[in-house]
Amino acid sequence: MINFIGVTHENTLEKEITLSHVNLSDYKWVWVDFNAPTDEEIQHLADTFHFHPLAIEDCVYRLQRPKLDYYDNHTFYVTHIVREENKEIIKEELDFFVGENFVVTFHRKPSNEVTQVRDRLFAQKNLDKWDTFYVFYQILDKIVDNYFPLIYKIEDELDKIEHNTQNKSMNNLMTQLFDTRYMLLNLRHTVNPMRDLLYRMLNSHHLIEIKNRREYFSDIYDHLLKLSEMVMSNRELTADIRDSYLSLNAHQTNNVMKVLTIITSIFAPLTFIAGIYGMNFENIPELTWKYGYFLSLGIMLAIGVLMYLWFRRKGWFQ
Repeated sequence: MINFIGVTHENTLEKEITLSHVNLSDYKWVWVDFNAPTDEEIQHLADTFHFHPLAIEDCVYRLQRPKLDYYDNHTFYVTHIVREENKEIIKEELDFFVGENFVVTFHRKPSNEVTQVRDRLFAQKNLDKWDTFYVFYQILDKIVDNYFPLIYKIEDELDKIEHNTQNKSMNNLMTQLFDTRYMLLNLRHTVNPMRDLLYRMLNSHHLIEIKNRREYFSDIYDHLLKLSEMVMSNRELTADIRDSYLSLNAHQTNNVMKVLTIITSIFAPLTFIAGIYGMNFENIPELTWKYGYFLSLGIMLAIGVLMYLWFRRKGWFQ
């Protein structure tokens, strides 16, 4: 589906116009949104706007790394939208062709960010400050702002894992922790390239319109810097929690092994005594002694108590 929005030279808004029957020169600037377009609609990128085939190819074949490419009368941008679905980070590509009198957005699935900015544009009574680069800024700002709820949700999950408020088992906690760490890795693969993209935009000598709105795009860049730091700090936190759980598990295992070792050590001499008198030799003098059974039990008890007291004195039970 193609959504056409045109702003006339008299600053009036026109919409719901078919792209095939429109003359772009009749408008001060236009915004054309390709929302899950068909192959026939994609052909407008080449026939109507005459975009470079490589840029069109980047739109068609997803998922490209966030980037920008310079062309004669416009700049091509690749950005990423992220959302959570079934505890997984889903990435969607949103592409921009931004020129002085047109902005073209291209996305394979419906975009809430594009819809929000379009609704805001429709609600405007004064369109003086709106142009193609302002539309680009508004959508880009929405994209980056929508990264934050995911990060905050991950931080809440990490807090639950760290404090184990639901008393989950160690295996369940480790599984949940590694799933969270994987989500952070996916976010890092989006946030860092988007940060680099904004850095290139702000420091490019070709993008004069971006420089004229530097305070707007610098604000987005600051948000991406903060997001990048949050992702890195949370990944470090997952590593600390993992190491803490592994250390705790090793400590618990050592305690169990220590108890088993003490029990084995106490029963070793008792087993030795029982083994000697359990042999099937006929000439064992103590076997015919009236008090031999009680004496052997007493010796075993004494050995067990003495070894327990000795281990306790050595601090094995601490």
